[in-house]
Amino acid sequence: MSEQLGIDWIRCDAHGLCAELFPERISLDEWGYPIIDGAEIASELRAHAGRAVAQCPVLALRLVGRAG
Repeated sequence: MSEQLGIDWIRCDAHGLCAELFPERISLDEWGYPIIDGAEIASELRAHAGRAVAQCPVLALRLVGRAG
């Protein structure tokens, strides 16, 4: 099973920390909200993704598994 990033838009307050911690897959729009690359998370980037998820101040970011 592969994983990709997901976001709860209701919770997100546009702090931007996720993009600082995981710039390989997350950038910010002009208001500071994340733009998430929908690609699956490669195993070598899994730790970086997990750190971004864990550090989200409002717990809006998550790793979502998808059957492959």
